[in-house]
Amino acid sequence: MVLRLFAAAREAAGTGRDALPGATVGDVLGAARTRYGPAFADVLDNAQVWRNGEPCDPADAVGEDDEVAVLPPVSGGAH
Repeated sequence: MVLRLFAAAREAAGTGRDALPGATVGDVLGAARTRYGPAFADVLDNAQVWRNGEPCDPADAVGEDDEVAVLPPVSGGAH
């Protein structure tokens, strides 16, 4: 299972990609919270999480070939 991190999640974790254990999306995210610490956990609290390119639920199962992506909200634009 591959965890992909984007924007603020990538910055907080210090990486854009990792392999983490877990039988469900929630397990994987829990392992990521432990590995990357409070700054990552804060970003994760407001992020969307997708499995294999689709929105998912923490209870959704993940397998060896799955990809879980953490997509924090993005802000920007001109004032």
